[in-house]
Formats: sequence, structure tokens, C-alpha cells
Amino acid sequence: MSTPNPAAIKAWLLDLQARIVAALEEVDGNPFLRDSWERPEGGGGISRLIEEGNVLERGGVNFSHVTGKSLPPSAMASRPELAGRAWEAMGVSLVIHPRNPYAPTVHMNVRFFEATAEGQEPVWWFGGGMDLTPHYGFEEDARHFHQTCFDAVAPYGDELHPRFKKWCDEYFFLKHRKEPRGVGGIFFDDFNELGFEQSYAMVRSVGDSFIDAYLPILKRRIDTAYGERERDFQAYRRGRYVEFNLVWDRGTHFGLQSGGRTEAILMSLPPIVKWRYDWHPQPGSEEARLYSDFLVHRDWLEK
Repeated sequence: MSTPNPAAIKAWLLDLQARIVAALEEVDGNPFLRDSWERPEGGGGISRLIEEGNVLERGGVNFSHVTGKSLPPSAMASRPELAGRAWEAMGVSLVIHPRNPYAPTVHMNVRFFEATAEGQEPVWWFGGGMDLTPHYGFEEDARHFHQTCFDAVAPYGDELHPRFKKWCDEYFFLKHRKEPRGVGGIFFDDFNELGFEQSYAMVRSVGDSFIDAYLPILKRRIDTAYGERERDFQAYRRGRYVEFNLVWDRGTHFGLQSGGRTEAILMSLPPIVKWRYDWHPQPGSEEARLYSDFLVHRDWLEK
């Protein structure tokens, strides 16, 4: 398969969604809601959502495949040469918010985009990645997550992981707070440099590695004892997650501007959130350690 085959990509994405949901259902003990939807402008998707589970306070694993005759402003701003082309975009995107404050929030997505015009070569690329957002930091969790990300892309080029890690650090950064969203991971967009077959293989490796990256961490933390202090700090830190997704995230902007399903797009937002004016953690506390030791750009794989 040397040229894009959207049907094959779609089949893999649907299988990936099903495998991830099954793994999370096994941990939580409750089923995910299944909600199929259609988009009047073209395409549709399947939203898989859990709320008030035993382990997962809120989580969504969404598949979407949408089409259009012209690109929304968020896409045209970076790729004006695609004006007038028909397009299709498909992907799996997930955000998991566990109830236990010691279990980190996680995000992952893998996606494919193609724009076509009669008499012209199609323009296509892949995007995706995953990142971890702890409320209370554990070095072994961060190292495990980053090692799995490294292993996923290493077979496709030595330069990919450092580039994708740096891209993740820079993308998931709250510019108005001058603060990373979490401990990072990998992120890439507009990726087609390996040719279709190898680019697609790399993206499959990233998506298929998510369960190995996150489930061991989730299982390790879900039985940790916590109280109101930890829940209060979790809600405060979730506020940063909301700020990033609504203010800076390109995927959110693209989804809303392209007429995507609002309920599916905003499933990334946590259910309980707090904001405070100019709040700072007590010096020397575990909450302060999150800022000093984890919300910094560092090489988590350094020996």
C-alpha cells in the first residue's frame, strides 16, 4: 500500500478504539456508552464514553470520520495552499480522567488527513501522539510513559523521538500561564516524510502502544488512599486542562469550526473543576513538588 487507502486506515482506527475501550472497561468494571452520530455536512463517528465509573470519573474514546468541501479557518491559517480542496479527516481521540487524584489524566490521538482536487496529487498527512498529566507526580510513572513512547517510534528513525518529545513539550504548554500541561510524551503533525507505508506503520505503532503506556500506571495508582485535600488539588489542576483545551488546542478548534459534534469534542473536559485567584501550593508540599519536579521540561529517559 504505497498510496493512502482511507478504508484500511478507518478499519484500523475502529479496531484501535474497540481494543482501548475493552482494556479500560476491564479496569473499571463498567461498560462505556456507545453513541453513533452523523454529521450533516458529511461523515460521522462513534463516541464511547464513561461517567461516574468505579475508577474513571470521566473518559471518552472517540472515533470520527468527517468530510468537507472547504477547510475551516483553523486549518486554512496554517495551510492556505489547500484552499478549494475537498478533504476528509479521521482519527481516534481519547481523554481519561480517573477519580483517584494519584492516577494521572491521559490524552492520546492518532489521525489521518487528506485533501484532494481534480487533476492534482492528493495532499495527506498523519498526526497524533500522547501525553500524561499527573496531579501528583511519580518518577516511575513518567519514565514508563516516556519509555513506551520512545519504543513506539524508535524503529522508524533515531531522530523521531527527540523531535516528537520536543514538539509535545512545546505544544502542550499553557502560554498564558508559562507552564507545561503535564509531563509530556510525544506529539507530531503534518507527518508524511517516510512515505505512506512507513508513516502509516509509525502511526499504528503509536496508537497500538497506548494500552502499554497507560494501563500499568492506572492500575498502580487507583487504590492509593486519598482525602479531600487531594481531591481539591486535583480539581484545581484540572482547571489548567480546561484552559489549554479551550484556548490553545488545535484539535478542539478544528472540530468546532468544521461542524463536528460538540458533545464528542468537549468530552475531553473533566467533570469537576475549580479555579482560585493567584493560588500557590504550600512550600515543601507534594503539591509544590508537582510544579518544581514534574511541570518542567526534562529528559525522563536520562540515566
